[in-house]
Amino acid sequence: MLHRGHEGTDGTGDGGLVVPMAWLYAEYIADELLRGGDLMPPTSFEFRAGRDALALTVFLSDTEGELPGVQVVSHLETWLSLTAYDQPWQDWVRERLAEVAAAGAGRPDPDLELAREAWRWLRETELLAPDLNAVPGGPGPLGEDEGPKVWTPAWQLGLPLGHLAIHLF
Repeated sequence: MLHRGHEGTDGTGDGGLVVPMAWLYAEYIADELLRGGDLMPPTSFEFRAGRDALALTVFLSDTEGELPGVQVVSHLETWLSLTAYDQPWQDWVRERLAEVAAAGAGRPDPDLELAREAWRWLRETELLAPDLNAVPGGPGPLGEDEGPKVWTPAWQLGLPLGHLAIHLF
């Protein structure tokens, strides 16, 4: 027996597989937005960072449990405001993960587990990215890929990529 979302987690012991539909749909939306923006190769770590940051945004902003039926266009403004540069996105993610966990009251939640894993990867993984704080016009002419680089947490690279992908949609 195949279940969606939280069905089958009520302790009935039917042995059914619980499918994390909300998380998978959030990942699908994020993937489509990034592919549509054509910002980087889908096989790159940067793409994964953008997809995971967007998927977390989409998943955690679904406060009504309507994600599998959501109309993407009607939520773009919300996602843009959550991913904006001046917003404390990482604090919002931590708070929403705690709220979702508390609402589940200890029940197994495969959607939440995948969201937590994505957040862990975004926090703990660092990617080598251009140093946006470097002094312009430094020594000698440099090509686009030859400028100063700095190790950056994946979420700090993925979040602006996701934001840009939403704008390009």
